[in-house]
Amino acid sequence: MRTLLNIIWLVLSGFWLFLGYMLAGVILCVLIVTIPWGIASFRIGFYTLWPFGREVVDHPRSGVFSFLGNVVWVILAGWWLAIGHILSGLALCITIIGIPLGIANFKLVPVSLMPLGKEIVEKRRGGQFDRAADSFSR
Repeated sequence: MRTLLNIIWLVLSGFWLFLGYMLAGVILCVLIVTIPWGIASFRIGFYTLWPFGREVVDHPRSGVFSFLGNVVWVILAGWWLAIGHILSGLALCITIIGIPLGIANFKLVPVSLMPLGKEIVEKRRGGQFDRAADSFSR
């Protein structure tokens, strides 16, 4: 089911959102000082390309610097990427088939506004990602 949702997502909105993140990443990397934000844009862009089966969780060691970085991110690129997710989500919610994809777009709005201090992890088959079990396996 995840693969089917990812394919429909890719065709209807994922590819275009991916291009937006890649454009933002290239622009931010060209400016040299903003390379960390460009890398975050690439990371979230690849997540946006194929989101089902993965999830975004808070990084346990992120702190004040990631908050300050997110403030800079919103000013540079985050606001227009969030607008892209909102418009795409509204367009997808017009049809019954697109409602789950529209909801997924709305869930990506906070990530597009605050990508620093986040990790993208694979979902476990049983549901939520179990951080405690993962920490024991390392």
